[in-house]
Amino acid sequence: MRGHGDSDWAPDGDYRRRAFAADIELIRSQLGPIAAVVGAPLGGITALLAHDQRPGGITNALVLVDIASRIEQTGADRILAFMADRPEGFQSVEEVAEAVAAYNPHRPAPKDLDGLKRNLRLGDDGRYRWHWDPKLIDGPTSLISARDPEALHAAARRLRVPCLLVRGRHSDLLTEDGAAEFRRAVPHAEFVDINGAGHMVAGDTNDPFTEAVAAFLAPLAQRQRESA
Repeated sequence: MRGHGDSDWAPDGDYRRRAFAADIELIRSQLGPIAAVVGAPLGGITALLAHDQRPGGITNALVLVDIASRIEQTGADRILAFMADRPEGFQSVEEVAEAVAAYNPHRPAPKDLDGLKRNLRLGDDGRYRWHWDPKLIDGPTSLISARDPEALHAAARRLRVPCLLVRGRHSDLLTEDGAAEFRRAVPHAEFVDINGAGHMVAGDTNDPFTEAVAAFLAPLAQRQRESA
């Protein structure tokens, strides 16, 4: 997604949800039908909105990872504060690990810090910075510039494709009440509450997360093969 990882940063700094939704639509136009989308968390919001906005939808199945139509503002604010912290960068990967531990104290400290480097960019000044564009969270067309919770609620109520909602049991972004509200809006949705995980479900408990997603997708793939 734009502004994330190794993807290019948006030249115009446009990180509104509609821009991300347009990106998914562009991918679909190039690759054809998308079997499933797994999104955590911005990818989930974007896919839900993009699927709702396109006649016939964009995907045959949707996995929402610690995100739903209702999120807790305190949790969202904590995430944004973490993302905006240390714009001057970090002197070492060890400093990055300390920052992650402060944000996510229940996660065991990694034995090998090389994995953290995938989330960082090494600048010309020799300092490490997170691999997202700072304008993603700070700017006139940032993620937080145009929140529309009602659009998410409406999209959830109209969702008809198979859906799995994965929650980290210790998440402060998606609470039990938020998950229950989504399941009332999407009665056919499956739900997994993963113990030992916070908001960063895949990073906190990768094996249980992968097993849950694979168990959800396997029968869908089998039915698709049988109907082909």
